[in-house]
Amino acid sequence: MTDRRAFLATAGAGLGAAFLAARPDQLDASLKRALDAARAAREGTAPPPLEVLTAEQAADIDAIVSQAIPTDDLPGAHEAGVVHFADHGLTTWAAPQKDMLIAGLAMFNGAVAQRFPGVARFSLLGPAQQLEFLHANEQHPFFQQMIFLAIAGTFSHPDWGGNADKAGWRILGFEDRYLWQPPFGWYDARANGGPN
Repeated sequence: MTDRRAFLATAGAGLGAAFLAARPDQLDASLKRALDAARAAREGTAPPPLEVLTAEQAADIDAIVSQAIPTDDLPGAHEAGVVHFADHGLTTWAAPQKDMLIAGLAMFNGAVAQRFPGVARFSLLGPAQQLEFLHANEQHPFFQQMIFLAIAGTFSHPDWGGNADKAGWRILGFEDRYLWQPPFGWYDARANGGPN
């Protein structure tokens, strides 16, 4: 019988491998769904219905990735629609990992219940308790899996539907321009008619 740690490590590795091996149309569909969810949140309309996750599971995943890439003066994983990216991914590129991810979330919530008696789910913790729990469990394989989802759903190319409203790029300070013209920097300013 496989122990929990090995099981969860396999689940985390499998999710990353599945993402890297996914067909472009599968990623496109997942990322487009994340964009639709983020757009609905901005416009105050109903988000697309969940396809795999229950409302409680989605709330837990959203809470975890929102602590990984929080909202402050810039958008975070929540605004980028990561939970919808993950939910739809479980019907396409991550379908083989669906059962392991859901079992991993249940184990993660079991650890929450042990640490905070009377609280059954991560999303029911207050923000300070969430951070405390994640700091204490930052090497937990399921949390590492959620870090991967937060990064993939937040920083993917907007043309694929992720990174809603270029939220991830704003976090990075990346200026998205279709065409870059010289001078690009001090090193070629004079060659392109600039000072130096």
